[in-house]
Amino acid sequence: MALIDTGVQAPTRRELLHAIGVMGGASLLYQAMESMGHAAESQFKGPPNLQGARPGASVLVLGAGLAGMLAAIELRKAGYKVEILEYNNRPGGRNWSLYGGDTYTELGGAVQQVGFAKGNYLNPGAWRIPYHHRTILHYCKAFGVALEPFMQLNHQALVHNSKAFGGKPQRYRELAADWDGNVAELLAKAIDNKGLDSELRAEDRDRLKEALRDWGLLDKNMRYSKGLRSSRRRGYDRPLGGGVDAEPIASTPFAFGDLLDARIGGIVAQHMENQHQTTMFQPVGGMGMIGKAFGKQVEGLIRYGAKVTKIDQSGGAVTATYTDIASGETRTAKADYCVCTIPLGILSQIEVDASPGLLAAIAAVPYSNSVKVGLEMKTRFWEDDEAIYGGISYTDQPIAQISYPSGGLHSAGPGVILGAYTFGPASYKFAGMAPEERVRTALEMGAVFHPGRYKEQFSNGVAVAWSRVPFTLGCCAQWNEATRKEHYQTLCAVDDRIVLAGEHASYVGCWMEGALLSSLDAITRLHTRALEA
Repeated sequence: MALIDTGVQAPTRRELLHAIGVMGGASLLYQAMESMGHAAESQFKGPPNLQGARPGASVLVLGAGLAGMLAAIELRKAGYKVEILEYNNRPGGRNWSLYGGDTYTELGGAVQQVGFAKGNYLNPGAWRIPYHHRTILHYCKAFGVALEPFMQLNHQALVHNSKAFGGKPQRYRELAADWDGNVAELLAKAIDNKGLDSELRAEDRDRLKEALRDWGLLDKNMRYSKGLRSSRRRGYDRPLGGGVDAEPIASTPFAFGDLLDARIGGIVAQHMENQHQTTMFQPVGGMGMIGKAFGKQVEGLIRYGAKVTKIDQSGGAVTATYTDIASGETRTAKADYCVCTIPLGILSQIEVDASPGLLAAIAAVPYSNSVKVGLEMKTRFWEDDEAIYGGISYTDQPIAQISYPSGGLHSAGPGVILGAYTFGPASYKFAGMAPEERVRTALEMGAVFHPGRYKEQFSNGVAVAWSRVPFTLGCCAQWNEATRKEHYQTLCAVDDRIVLAGEHASYVGCWMEGALLSSLDAITRLHTRALEA
């Protein structure tokens, strides 16, 4: 309100950021913070320069996720003797894809046999790479991981809100265009009413009006109205053609109140968020291709099926006690130093010989839950019927969104839709269901987008609830301002001979980039510690 209230001083940056957060949510707030210099992109400056390692020095790496494997790759390159202990029978950790023929057993014993056709997959964890995540992009190129575009924003995708438009989904393109147009008109009226006189010079007001006209596709009267101008963005009732009926027919914009009911402003803001820009990538053949490529770099160093039960760093070395899952035997692995990438929810249940501060930090950070459901459809009907090629459709139902595959575009099918991606309370409700019930529920809710096709084209599905994933017991670490202030630096510090790494030890939480940046920082500081010793 202060921005259009004459006689009131311009807001401070703090006041402006608060207003943006209230109006647009966290995504829009982050974008504004970045533009003001309060947030940053990836800090990657290239692989670490680790020189002078003592001959014979050794490092034990706990966890063969991306953070652990990168630590092993760079430490071995520097001359350290490296061994990795990994709970799973594969590399990658949360970098993971489920393919046809795979079997997945979750906590509680539920077993799922994945029935996808050859080449199809679900990414239970990471599923997209922003253009500015330089670390993961660097190593994908270095290790030969082929990438393709990930369609984050698709204007042809749908937005559903049970309280708007009679519960009928509408095109994102139409809603976003009408949102911009209405907001542009309101701002133009504020200028005409001299509501911005205290903030802008006369020439700036005129330039802003012209900018608003172009941005909102306003008519000559500075109104957002039905016409060929507004239809250029939202689409036509009859599109441009050839021959005698080639002339387009303008479409009718939605009422502004309906746009507010649909909460389109928050969805538009998601695509402004720094991590969700239009230019994104995914590995060809599934996100798990990255884990496999990293795994090849450390082939022979990983001991799979090793469940760590104790970490001791007395006697001038680090000793990890672990259970060999295949045989049930208790064994140990020993090294001069240790890089521990075990997720904190698991690590907090292990006996760790560390300082009280580090133990408190490990115990202080909870993990979020998320549920993903993959639904394989017999054909790619969303492409054939509605020309939706990749992208995300949103709903206010518990499934939150569905995402159309960005790979295999314009092929005959079958194809796998991400049929649910839930967080918060809805994710725990889904986690409480049996896997087959999660699939049925996602199918039922997702049918609102494509009635008459969604259920009829369904073939098979798989559902992963991260609170029931045995090797993480959660999706990713959830810091808040208070826990970061009290525990973050302690969590990241070298504790005698042990250093922690992973997305939980970064400010790029829940992303592969955070895990890799954390790993590079951790091994650099551990190397310095080893040289000082």
